[in-house]
Amino acid sequence: MEAEKRSVATALKYVSLVTLTVQNSAVALSMRYARTRQGDMFIASSAVVMAELVKLLASLFLVYKQEGSVQQWFKSLHTQIWKQKMDTLKVCVPSFIYLVQNNLLYVSASNLDAATYQVTYQMKILTTAVFAVLILRRELRPLQWLALVLLTAGVAMVQLSNTVGAATTATEGQSRLIGCLAALAACCCSGFAGIYFEKILKGSEVSVWVRNVQLSLLSLPLGAATALATDGSALLSKGFLHGYDTYVWYLVILNATGGLLVALVVKYADNILKGFATSLAIVLSTIASALFLGFVLTVQFAFGTSLVIASVFLYSHQPRPHPSQNPMVGKV
Repeated sequence: MEAEKRSVATALKYVSLVTLTVQNSAVALSMRYARTRQGDMFIASSAVVMAELVKLLASLFLVYKQEGSVQQWFKSLHTQIWKQKMDTLKVCVPSFIYLVQNNLLYVSASNLDAATYQVTYQMKILTTAVFAVLILRRELRPLQWLALVLLTAGVAMVQLSNTVGAATTATEGQSRLIGCLAALAACCCSGFAGIYFEKILKGSEVSVWVRNVQLSLLSLPLGAATALATDGSALLSKGFLHGYDTYVWYLVILNATGGLLVALVVKYADNILKGFATSLAIVLSTIASALFLGFVLTVQFAFGTSLVIASVFLYSHQPRPHPSQNPMVGKV
């Protein structure tokens, strides 16, 4: 029986590894391709709103599965969302920040190749760590501080790599500087919103799926207002779903369900496995970019990427406790 449980746990770990790797690399490659392919370009802000709608529907379904019946589902939502209005309003802050982050990621993907985008976005590890220290008063180990230094150095090397006929092929209308600034701003949004959301989750008994319902409910009107403010004329003249085809709908669903999918499988994967998945995703994105999207790998880019991958492993490494720190050692 124990052997069977270990076998199932091992299988789930490897399924988690594959799922996280595919999801991480697919998002970077899919967003880049969607913003550079031929044909009518969809409006990015509308895609962000549609992703929130899909996420809301998925979260509502997961709450239903959690409660087990329509009656309990409705009662849970009514109690935790409508009756506890002030608690629901707490989610306004991360809702808005996640919206800004998602729009920034489209800007970044429109201006950076998938490999550079994937590496640069790992700076969210640094911003998350900083906000964890400032907001949650979390203490980092010396090895984690070293990992953050390596991460910063690696991303800097990637960004400073020669881009003229080397690190990436130049494309008309794109700006590497804008793409880099958008990615770094998205990292700041990701770090703050993630830690703020974690603090909210730890401070209440509301399930993570109900919290995601709250996030999406608040994000939809905020997202619609943001879309009208930034792309109002284009939305009114072309239509909200202008440029949408099967591929754009796939991208919307991928962005919407990605976070929920990761949340489902992360509990089966330890930190080292998550770091391995992130590293594999960077490698896969680089290879796919070189094969299909015109990316040209340089020595400086490769070295910077290696530093980023090493930093991911170092940051997620959990040292084993010393036997002398175990209170049960020496007891009979």
